[in-house]
Amino acid sequence: MPATQELLQPVPERRQVPLSKLFAFFLPLGFSASLVTISHVIINSTLARAAHPEIVIATYSIAISLMSITEKPGVLLRQTCSALVRDHVSFRALAQIAFYVFSCILAAGLLVAYTGLGPWLFRSVFGVEERLLQETVGVYRILMFVTIFSGIRCLYHGIIIFNKRTAWMTIGMIIRLAGMYALAQYFIRTDQINSGNVGAYIFLTGMVIECLIAVWEGHSLLKKRIPKKLEGHTVENKRQIFRFYRPLLFYSLLAVIVSPAINALLGKTSQMELAIASYAIALSLANLVQSFFSYVHQIVLNYYKTDREQVIRFTLLLGFLPAILVGVLAYTPVGPWFMQNLMGVNEQLMHASLAALRIFMLMNLIFPWLDFCNGIIMLRGQTKIMVWSQSANVAVTLLTLVVCVLAVPSWNGMIGSFAQSLGFAAELAVVLFVLRRIAKEGAVDTLPASRG
Repeated sequence: MPATQELLQPVPERRQVPLSKLFAFFLPLGFSASLVTISHVIINSTLARAAHPEIVIATYSIAISLMSITEKPGVLLRQTCSALVRDHVSFRALAQIAFYVFSCILAAGLLVAYTGLGPWLFRSVFGVEERLLQETVGVYRILMFVTIFSGIRCLYHGIIIFNKRTAWMTIGMIIRLAGMYALAQYFIRTDQINSGNVGAYIFLTGMVIECLIAVWEGHSLLKKRIPKKLEGHTVENKRQIFRFYRPLLFYSLLAVIVSPAINALLGKTSQMELAIASYAIALSLANLVQSFFSYVHQIVLNYYKTDREQVIRFTLLLGFLPAILVGVLAYTPVGPWFMQNLMGVNEQLMHASLAALRIFMLMNLIFPWLDFCNGIIMLRGQTKIMVWSQSANVAVTLLTLVVCVLAVPSWNGMIGSFAQSLGFAAELAVVLFVLRRIAKEGAVDTLPASRG
């Protein structure tokens, strides 16, 4: 895969980076990712106090499941900015792309919220009952603005990350949670928890707070630390940015297919309710652990060129921890205690969830190394590779689901965790194969762009 055009400045002289510096950069990112789960705890525990909590939580959960899809194009601006923005010229080019992205997200949100598309989508795709339809659409009318503030936040997160000021991401998340908790307490004390809109307002408030902090710090760095034009940095226009961003978008959209496909096919197992519930619980715990390690690619983007050996050493130190932590939950009394006392899971569902969680150890073992390899791909600007690897993930996941549902339907939730883990394995295999070919053709640090 020959080099085409340099995306970033020339490779700097290699120098030793102490592990303490890598941990100081990485840990705030990990904590901020993990703290996101507390946002949902605050909202769900607030909505649980409603007169009819099952209805209120259902309308909020369905609306946010759609929001999580429409939010993805904005979230990808974080990686794009961190990888490509080195001066004001490249930031302006990315800001123009961001404007188009936000305009499309808002246009899609308005279509869902104020035309017949929304009710049709919630009714046909998400299976919402007619009596909950209008309230679900109403919740989405609030949540669609969350996607805009989330995207702006991620744009400035890229500047914060590249400038090694990652502590501000944890600070922003903590202040966000404080604001969400304060507003939740207001709704509780005034007894105003009567719809899913309450959860949407709490979420929107938290995202606005985090966005303002990110913009404040990011804009300050842009003025004080980012040069007007960096010599040797060749990213100057929207086309160069879009060549990097577009494959990430396709990669993200392909990933969206997996979750509904798993839930749909688990409905064909011998115990549908148990299969779907046990898979959901096991996945939530696996993701809770995995979220802390979801920024390995940023270590690669920011330090690999400077000290490749230390980055590899750092990844080796952390790479096995997600699988070990999930193993502790799956094979020791910690898991049953957590599920029964903190999640309120009954014994039958607990045993089924533990079985699924044990298989998820494979996914948790693979993920840090996949994220590491994706970081190298982003560093090289060859993000098209990620579309092919994600396609392999989806194909293997779907094939495994079909085979297992037909051959061993009694596996129930384990089918979902097995299929998803094999999908991750297939994705990593494709990435490693391509990187191996690249390594034979030239140095991994050459940073070529993908052809548009």
